Amino acid sequence: MKNTKAGHFFNEEEKNRVRQLVKEAERLTSGEIATMVVDESDSYREAEILGSILLSSLLALVIAIAIQHITIWTYIPLVCLIYFPALWIFRYFPRLKLSFVSRRRIEEAVRERAVSAFFSKGLYRTREETGILIFISLLEHKVWILGDRGINSLIKPEAWGDFADELAQGIRGGRAFEALVDVVRKCGTILAEHFPRRADDTNELPDELII
Repeated sequence: MKNTKAGHFFNEEEKNRVRQLVKEAERLTSGEIATMVVDESDSYREAEILGSILLSSLLALVIAIAIQHITIWTYIPLVCLIYFPALWIFRYFPRLKLSFVSRRRIEEAVRERAVSAFFSKGLYRTREETGILIFISLLEHKVWILGDRGINSLIKPEAWGDFADELAQGIRGGRAFEALVDVVRKCGTILAEHFPRRADDTNELPDELII
């Protein structure tokens, strides 16, 4: 299984290939493509706390039954004692947290993180408002593709949603790099169709994969 840390999810050869693909895609369009991968979109602290309480409560009950000392004076101290090791487990294995988070909460977290990245990385500053962000959040296996106002005036957001679903499925299927390559190419093609390259076009955003 691939390392789920963003810095190592793609190897150096794959990162270089992504940079080259973005550069090639932008040769035919005035649009700007940025790719980004993060470990997670949210810490989901409420899930950590809830999961840790439930796990420590269950283990405390098992221990109390095993030692045949089921009283509140035994049970509560055991819960408090086990809580912090349980919290460590949820932080070391973050995917466990998702069992205590609703699908809607996850969708909102990824969307908000993608929007934050779009503005913090300056994708809204392109001359013709033609920047797009391909955002990958590894913990959730979710992808969000955002287009600036200039793009969304001509290209329906549903198109980006289809590309995002394709990439997310590729990540879940263990073929993240191949899926990203396909999506970058498709984004380049649709941008070239609606926003052909101008004679005075300049590269306004970095081509490298943003970690």
